[in-house]
Amino acid sequence: QVQLVESGGGLVQPGGSLRLSCVASKSINIISAMGWYRQAPGKQRELVARITSGGDTNYLEDVKGRFTISRDIAKNTVYLQMNSLKAEDTAVYYCNAEYGPIVARAYWGRGTQVTVSS
Repeated sequence: QVQLVESGGGLVQPGGSLRLSCVASKSINIISAMGWYRQAPGKQRELVARITSGGDTNYLEDVKGRFTISRDIAKNTVYLQMNSLKAEDTAVYYCNAEYGPIVARAYWGRGTQVTVSS
């Protein structure tokens, strides 16, 4: 199993920045992929950014050029740097890990609230 703990959410004005962190209980070297998802009220959870164990990344089209996913393997931590935030980025952000000895399954953190408002 993998435990994930997010931090870094909060209230920020439009155009501002936040950095989310997700600490994993296992070495992220052995986790197939980690990602950030978000869920706004009344909407489905959506993938925001994902990074594989090989370092490949992919992003939701709407956040390309504004958000960056990165990792610190020594700290078992994945980050989401969010710049030029918009009101529509307001959501609960969840850390996700895909891990399994044979078949990868999804693990989730509890989420951290990001609110973009003036």
